[in-house]
Amino acid sequence: MSADSTPDDARFEDGREAPLNLGALDADDLNVLSSLAQDAVFPASEMRWDRKARRFALLLNRMRWEDAGKTRHAPERVQSVLNFDTVTAIASQGVPKGDADTILSLLNITFEQTDAPSGYIHLTLAGDGAIRLSVEAIDATLKDVTKPYKAPSGKTPNHPD
Repeated sequence: MSADSTPDDARFEDGREAPLNLGALDADDLNVLSSLAQDAVFPASEMRWDRKARRFALLLNRMRWEDAGKTRHAPERVQSVLNFDTVTAIASQGVPKGDADTILSLLNITFEQTDAPSGYIHLTLAGDGAIRLSVEAIDATLKDVTKPYKAPSGKTPNHPD
């Protein structure tokens, strides 16, 4: 450290953050994706199910919970694709499909095993909304597709106990 450096200076290591590109093949992996996607928001119109390809995808605006530099700048969001493969059926409640004016907020993602490795992936949304994916097995990815941007609210979501 040079004489004119201060403890608040950025360090080289701080600049090494990279876009996320993570996969999940079991329930523990899915928990990691769930924690990173918690509080993501998306218009109801940004959900797609390709029945033939057995793929369900969401284009999310997720909080960058992993952002090591968030104490130096405002909270950030980044657009990410959350993709699920081996989807055989979808059910939902409280989710208006295709309505671009309705903004949904993802609270968590869980897996309920039925006949291993098959089961249900549950996407729990704020306001009692839910999406249930019937899957042959867990095969999910979370991939950032844009550069981070300042969260419009300037705040991180808060979940009181």
